[in-house]
This record gives sequence, structure tokens and C-alpha cells, in this order.
Amino acid sequence: MTTVAFQGEHGAYSEEAIFHHFGEEVQTLPCRTFEHIFAAVEHGDADYGTLPVENSLAGSINKAYDLLLNHDLKVHGEILLRVRHNLLALPGQAERITQVRSHPQALAQCEEFLNRHHLKAIPWYDTAGSAKELAEHPEPGVGVIASKLAARTYGLEVVHEAIEDLTFNYTRFFIIGQGEAPRTDPAKTSLIFATPHSPGALYGCLGEFAERDINLLKLESRPRRNRPWQYVFYLDFQGHWQDPECQQALVGLLNRAAFVKLLGSYPPAPQPRWEVNAQSASLQI
Repeated sequence: MTTVAFQGEHGAYSEEAIFHHFGEEVQTLPCRTFEHIFAAVEHGDADYGTLPVENSLAGSINKAYDLLLNHDLKVHGEILLRVRHNLLALPGQAERITQVRSHPQALAQCEEFLNRHHLKAIPWYDTAGSAKELAEHPEPGVGVIASKLAARTYGLEVVHEAIEDLTFNYTRFFIIGQGEAPRTDPAKTSLIFATPHSPGALYGCLGEFAERDINLLKLESRPRRNRPWQYVFYLDFQGHWQDPECQQALVGLLNRAAFVKLLGSYPPAPQPRWEVNAQSASLQI
């Protein structure tokens, strides 16, 4: 049976992403930190790891990208998970809730709901962890914000569904593993590179892709942790690194960049469909 490592407690959104991608029969391995995900895959305790790398509201998760730079695991796929926050409570306690526990980011994403219902927000270390803690140590008047998976896992009641303030709340996960992913078409490629400290260096590097009509999907800079005031760039582009035009672009990039690290080519996750009208924009899933 395939084993997939994730950060957090059972019932976490990362575990929900695993079931979304691999199916319900997969075995999951909770890990305390992102570093433990990499260790589990590198030591053979898990076949893959699921690593959150970006949220549509909060942006990139810098720690995840730093670890991808420092380890040799490859990206084998990606998952786009629609994050639906839910208010959970002990069975029969829904009407008594006065305070709500969850991860600070989840609390912030449900601020309008909490204010509207006059609920006090209590920061907790984790969304699923807050659900686990409430189930193991029941307290009257306490609710938590977590996934429906957490509700099922810990026997809690779903009081309100989808309480997040904004509906286009998605988290992007990388599936990381040993070696190269099987080749697919279509494909997406992720890499990290740094440029020489000279005028036009970044322009020249990106020009290698533009000259070959390769579509760039993401470009973001991060400070180099071992070299103050120098930066690395995280780049996603359409295509597989073995495609002839992509290979040519990568050779050109290698000739121009200070260093290049290929994170992997992998099948892209299906994109959500946007439905826009004159009044508002809403996400159809």
C-alpha cells in the first residue's frame, strides 16, 4: 500500500489533499514538521510526501521552498485543494459556543463569520490539532475551525460549513518523492535558479524561455539564506524538461545563471473554473 507523509495531525487539510489525489485507500503518515516529511521519504518510511507550497490568499510558503532547495527529492505531482473551513463542536454543544480555537491563519480567514456571531478567536497550533484536543479534553463553550475530515476523525459535530470569508481559498501542494516522476503530457516543470549580479542577468535568463514560446506560470524571488542580499528565483513553466524546446531553454539558462536546480516535471493539477458576471466573480468547482 502506498504511504504518503504529511505535516500535522490526522484530519489536517494536507491529509484531505492526500485522499483527494490518491484515494481513500492510501496510508497516511503524520509528521510533526516539514523537515520530518523529507526525512520520512528519504529514509523509506513513506513513498511520497505532500508539501503545501502556496496558498491563493496568503502566498508562498517560504519554508517549503527552502527545503526543496536543500534536499534532493523531486516533485512528482501537484494538488490544488479548495480549503473549506467549518465550525466544529462537541455533539450537542453547538448552541453553547462562545470561543473558537484554530490555527491563526484559519481564524483570520474566518474573521467576518466570527465577528458576526460574536465568537472569541483563540489561536491554536493547528486546525486538526484543535479538533483533536477538544475531542480528547472536552470543554463547554468551545468550538474549533477545521476540516470535515477532522470532524469525522474525532467525532465532532459540524455546526456551520464553509465559514471562510473568501471563496477562492486554495492551497497548492507538491507531491515529493525519490527519482523522476513518470513522463506525462501535458506537464509542468518547476526549478530554482540564481543569476550573476550583473545588469540584465534576469532578463537574459527569462529570455531563453520567451525566445522559444515557453509559457511561464510562476516567478518569485527569495533571499539566499547563505548569501545576504542575494536572491534565488522559483520558476514554473509549461512543458516537460525533456521536450526539445524546453531542453534548449534549460541549456541556455545553465549558460547564463549562477546555478540551476531542477525540481521536477510532473502532471499539472486540474484548474478550477472561474465564472464571472457583472456583479461578482465566483469559483465553480
